[in-house]
Amino acid sequence: MKRAPAADRQLSFHSDLENRAEGMDSCAVPVPVMITEALCTKGPVLVKARANDSTPLHMSHLPVGGGQHCIRVKSRVCEETPTKTGDRIRRRITVLDRANVTISGDLKRALRAEGVADGLTSLPLGEQTFITRQVDDTVEPETREKRIQEAVQAALERSERKG
Repeated sequence: MKRAPAADRQLSFHSDLENRAEGMDSCAVPVPVMITEALCTKGPVLVKARANDSTPLHMSHLPVGGGQHCIRVKSRVCEETPTKTGDRIRRRITVLDRANVTISGDLKRALRAEGVADGLTSLPLGEQTFITRQVDDTVEPETREKRIQEAVQAALERSERKG
């Protein structure tokens, strides 16, 4: 299991929705061993995922030890589908290319306005992906603006370190 998972590979599986941790905005879904083996890695895997017929979200299959992965299901997905802890769900995933980070228009404009567009793209790919997903996965406009400002700050700090 040493090569990177193939981008655009599509997989699906069924699993039970596990109880979410106190204070978390998500539940966990264990990923079957055959899916982890098909992904060819024990590390995190960036995917576009659906639970049942939910709207697809970008997220990571997270390693949990022993060659196993889990994936989170956000509370809003549980409300949208409707599912609850203990329900069996169908999870459909598409492996994404970690090197292909898409920056939304409003985030690009904010970065350009501060003159730090290169600051974000010079961050490690995992950090770029995390930042852009934080912005893209927000529902409330106020939260999105806050996360855009956090992204601009991270890009500014990176630009200052490089400069």
